[in-house]
Amino acid sequence: MPAYFDHNATTPVHPDVFAAMKPYLNEQFGNASCLYRLGVDASYAVEKARMQLARLLGCSEDEIVFTSGGTESDNLALKGAVYSTGKKHIITSAIEHPGIIRACEFMQQYMNCTVTYLPVDGEGRVSPADVDKVITEDTAIVSIMTANNEIGSIQPIAEITEITKKHGVLFHTDAVQAVGRIEVDVNAIGVDLLSLSGHKFYGPKGVGALYVRKGVDLVSIQQGGGHEQGRRAGTENVAGIVGLGKAAVIARKEREQKSQRAAALRDRLWQKVDALAIGVKRNSPANDVLPGTLNVTLPNINAREFVRAMDSEGFCIATGSACSTGKPTPSYVLKALGRSDADAIASVRLTLGASNTEEEIEKFVAILPRVVETVSETASA
Repeated sequence: MPAYFDHNATTPVHPDVFAAMKPYLNEQFGNASCLYRLGVDASYAVEKARMQLARLLGCSEDEIVFTSGGTESDNLALKGAVYSTGKKHIITSAIEHPGIIRACEFMQQYMNCTVTYLPVDGEGRVSPADVDKVITEDTAIVSIMTANNEIGSIQPIAEITEITKKHGVLFHTDAVQAVGRIEVDVNAIGVDLLSLSGHKFYGPKGVGALYVRKGVDLVSIQQGGGHEQGRRAGTENVAGIVGLGKAAVIARKEREQKSQRAAALRDRLWQKVDALAIGVKRNSPANDVLPGTLNVTLPNINAREFVRAMDSEGFCIATGSACSTGKPTPSYVLKALGRSDADAIASVRLTLGASNTEEEIEKFVAILPRVVETVSETASA
């Protein structure tokens, strides 16, 4: 097995999650909307998972809407808010996940919306004062991610919430990278809407949720059988939802320990890489950052070629967002931080999780200078 340094892209399914899901893929295969026992059992499993996830977020069960993942949750939050309020202005940041950025672009083109993209500072953070300045009477929603997927910076969500509440504007946060890794209590941070995805914290792919605060009016963006309290039509992914619920239970018990360990490994990795004195620059902030995330610029390389070279050495790493691969353009996140095109193209993301070891860190650091030299020579040839 390769050393897996890409936990922000996805995580392996926890064995206990797989075990919980397995019965709902064969003998307990019922449709949760059916009235006979097989369907009732499936419905019970869905509601149990809803309770488990609600406990992780600190909310009520009826505030959880199951979706196919973070991107669908983001789209439901933004488009649903515009439809329900009748307002056309959206405020977001320049470093949001493509699930937000692309949805905003669609809404500009096809829904006659206007979008304000707030800048970030050199550590990738939005100023709450900037949010306050750009809210208008036509603002339908503010959407600022809890933690960035490329550099790991954590935003001042609670401070921004105070501003949106003052103006009576809905606030959504894409917490896909945060839930299960740092504490996310929706009542403590005060958000109205929050997106999450199971596969980012050792649950299955293809399932996620949108937290919708009680009293928030949100129009569904897809029509059908009226599932999920009429907010998300479509037959429930029972096995996936069960897995998401189990992952939430595990996260409640193990999050703090796993996060401390991932942060310690990340810090050890950076200290050793920095000590090599080969010109590596850190893009991730040192504080208020996701526990296992380290984004760095390597000297004179093409990141895509470096990723391929490291793959042949037995390491899985990334150039940035796993949702934007295949595009040989500088990271818009790093550009928003003020990095040059050359630095952005030479940057990689190393994200650590439960499977990583100190031995893997040592091996990575040992081969890094050789691989950097080989890739830089290839780039200059």
